[in-house]
Amino acid sequence: MLPGGDGRGEVVLVGGGPGDPGLLTVAGLEAVRTADVLVVDRLAPLSVLQQVRPGAEVIDVAKIPRGTFTSQERINELLVEHGRAGRRVVRLKGGDNFVFGRGGEEWQACAAAGIPVRVVPGVSSAIAAPALAGIPLTHRQLTQGFTVVSGHLPPGDPGSTLDWAALARAGTTLVVLMGVATLPAITAELVAQGMAPGTPAATVADAGLPSQRDVRGRVDDIAALTLEAGIRPPAITVIGAVAGFRP
Repeated sequence: MLPGGDGRGEVVLVGGGPGDPGLLTVAGLEAVRTADVLVVDRLAPLSVLQQVRPGAEVIDVAKIPRGTFTSQERINELLVEHGRAGRRVVRLKGGDNFVFGRGGEEWQACAAAGIPVRVVPGVSSAIAAPALAGIPLTHRQLTQGFTVVSGHLPPGDPGSTLDWAALARAGTTLVVLMGVATLPAITAELVAQGMAPGTPAATVADAGLPSQRDVRGRVDDIAALTLEAGIRPPAITVIGAVAGFRP
């Protein structure tokens, strides 16, 4: 058993929220404070690491877009190694672990190794970023639902499983995560598949942080406006009538 372990190894998957440490849940903060090992992403609320207990080990597994990264396989190995050593391991990520956070893969890896897993849900940026920018994802007079998709693969990519034609006609608010680089292709495809070019759209960057900002436009120009504003990840784009709301 490694130092700090008590023989009851477990992994706690903690969703850290969109970045503001105040949006980390009480249960998530308690998990951070009592962890023996913390495996941390770059988009987690890193200021809460000031509250880790003395002797706790912090492991940085940040993934930089098109830059340095720790493979998901290695992250799974770290969780299993420290869990087997009897340590209380916290996997701290931004947003929610189960919303494009690979929390399901990490749970499966730990379960296959016989390590108990707990989940502390986090506030997903898919919901938090629009809200912080004054955009309600639903509104009873405008839309009866919302759809959240990953934009890391553009329309037409062999690896994409999304039906962009159906999304263009769905009539729900569309929230695109991880789509800054592919936004031109995504918006062009939506318009080509029948979405009205004048549909309101907004891109929100750095939600929950002092650097938060947003740009507003239409589905046919939001990609150009996002590029012109110099927005970089993390950012989300909201497409639909509610994106016309202004705080």
